Amino acid sequence: MSLLNASGLGLINLGAPADHSLRSADELRELAAQAGRDLEGGSAEEIAKWATDTFGARFCVTSSMADAVVAHIFSRVSPGVDVVFLDTGLHFPETLKVRDTVARTMNVNVRSIRPRMTVGQQDGEYGPRLFARSPDECCFMRKVEPLERALSDYDAWATGLRRDESPTRANTPVVAFDAKKGKVKVNPIAAWTEADVNRYISRWNVPVNELFKKGYGSIGCWPCTRRTKAGEDPRAGRWAMFEKTECGLHV
Repeated sequence: MSLLNASGLGLINLGAPADHSLRSADELRELAAQAGRDLEGGSAEEIAKWATDTFGARFCVTSSMADAVVAHIFSRVSPGVDVVFLDTGLHFPETLKVRDTVARTMNVNVRSIRPRMTVGQQDGEYGPRLFARSPDECCFMRKVEPLERALSDYDAWATGLRRDESPTRANTPVVAFDAKKGKVKVNPIAAWTEADVNRYISRWNVPVNELFKKGYGSIGCWPCTRRTKAGEDPRAGRWAMFEKTECGLHV
C-alpha cells in the first residue's frame, strides 16, 4: 500500500499485505515501527486508512465518548468499523448519550463492553465505593480487564490520544507497538491540538459530550471526575484526590 506523504510530493510504501491473517508479535512490532516512522506527519485520514487496510476485521476503534472525532474519522475512511466503548456502569448520562448518538447516526458498529461484575456485585465483594479507596483496583476491574478482553478479537486498535493533553502524553507516537498487550496501537490525532479537534467538530458536526460546556476538561466515570478550574491541566479533574493521572488503559 502507498500513501501520499505529509508534503504530498511523494509516496510512502507501507507494504501492507492483501490478507489480514494473524501476525506474530514480532511481525506486529516491526510493522508498527515502520508505520510510526512513515506516517509521522501524515493526516489522520491517512493513518486511519493505513490501519484499516492493514488489519481489516482485526482492527477496532476505542472511544471514551468524550467526543466522537476518531470514530467519525474512521466512519468516513472505513464504514462499518468496530467502535469499542467500555461501559463501566459509572458513566455520566451525557457520556452514554454520545455513545447512543454515534450508534444511531454514524456508519460504525458500536460494541459496549461491560465489566464482569455489575457495580452492585463489586460493592458486595469488595465493599462500597472502591473507587474512593483503591481507584487503581476499580479502574482495572471496570476498564483495563474489559478492554483486554475486548481486544482479544483484534491485532490493532485506535485511540484518541493527543500529545497536547498532558505531559504524560507529550511523546505519543501515531503508531506504536504495545508490548504489554502484544498489539499495535494507532493514534491518528496524536499531533492534533485542541484547536484542530474543535475545527473538525465544527466542520462535521461531530457529537460532543455536553459536560465540556459545564466546566469539565476531561471526562471519565462520575465518581472520579470533577470540573477543572481556570488554568488547570484539562486532566486535573480526574482522580483529583489521588496521585493518579491515568486509568491504566494507556500505560
